Amino acid sequence: MLCTLLLMACSRTKPAERKLVIGWRPVQSFAGHGDSQTESFNIETGQWRIKWAVSNESPAGAGTFRVTVHSAISGRPLMVAVEDKGAGHGIAVINEDPRLYHLVIESADLDWNVSVEESAVSYGAEPRI
Repeated sequence: MLCTLLLMACSRTKPAERKLVIGWRPVQSFAGHGDSQTESFNIETGQWRIKWAVSNESPAGAGTFRVTVHSAISGRPLMVAVEDKGAGHGIAVINEDPRLYHLVIESADLDWNVSVEESAVSYGAEPRI
C-alpha cells in the first residue's frame, strides 16, 4: 500500500509554473490644446506612467509642453514629469506614494494627448506576442 502511494505521488506531473507578469493598466486619458488641469485620478500601487504625445505645432518651432504632477489632496506640486518643445512623444515613469493625483498641463501652440497607466502585477501565463 505504501509503495503504491509513493508511486502515485512520484508519477504526478508538476503543475505548470505560474510566472510573474508585469504590465500596465489604463487609468485615465486626457486630450486638449492649451493649458489645462485634469480631473483627479487614483493610483493604488506606487508606480505609474504618463504616456504623452504632442502634435500640430503651429507656428513651427513655437510649441512648448509641460506636465506637472500634483497631489489632488493638498494641491501641492510634486514633480515636473514632462518638459518638451515642439512635436513629439514619450513616457514618464512616476514613483510616488499611492494617493489621488491630478496633472497640470501647460501647452502652447500644440495639441496634446496624455494617458495615465498604473503598473499591474499578476501571476499567470506569459503574454503572447
